[in-house]
Amino acid sequence: MKLFNIRRKHRMPTPETALPGRAEEMPVPQAHYVNGHPLRGPFPAHLQQIVFGMGCFWGVERIFWQLEGVFSTAAGYAAGSTPNPTYQEVCSGRTGHNEVVLVVFDPAQVSVEQLLKAFWEGHNPTQGMRQGNDMGTQYRSGIYVSDDTQASLAAASQELFQQALEAAGYGPITTEIQSTPQFYYAEDYHQQYLAKNVNGYCGLGGTGVTCPAGLPMT
Repeated sequence: MKLFNIRRKHRMPTPETALPGRAEEMPVPQAHYVNGHPLRGPFPAHLQQIVFGMGCFWGVERIFWQLEGVFSTAAGYAAGSTPNPTYQEVCSGRTGHNEVVLVVFDPAQVSVEQLLKAFWEGHNPTQGMRQGNDMGTQYRSGIYVSDDTQASLAAASQELFQQALEAAGYGPITTEIQSTPQFYYAEDYHQQYLAKNVNGYCGLGGTGVTCPAGLPMT
């Protein structure tokens, strides 16, 4: 039974086999625990958004809220089929959702390229449906873009980083790049978790390979 559960968690469910979910949205605090900015939109018009999946969203969110120019971050679920899932449902492998982080940023202060550099260097994007000891579809690597410019930059950065990884002996990147799907906020206790629990678990680990410069600047 345990082996069956592991295999199930590594397979994406179809929309027909995914859990049904619910219509009610997850309640979350109004303000970001670290910087006090709004956790939900609508955000100021000059800001942009991008969503990243890099493994356990606790550590991922901390990477991005620490960057200058990032206005807000939020832990959530995306790229699956179940509407408004719970954490327990996502962990079951029956929603198809990835653990992701919404990054709201000011492009005048931090570029998409800088965010992508933090993304590539902050985890191992060659592991498929896992990140370190965290295994399952919810831990896959993903970039979920808001527009064609972000999509082009993400694809270009992947090509450059793939070359750097191959030179270091790593295999092919398994990161999915797609338009931003519906983002569902995770439960209150997941938001800015490592700021509230300074000794909390963080399983993220990069490859030690530097993401090359050379992308066109936005």
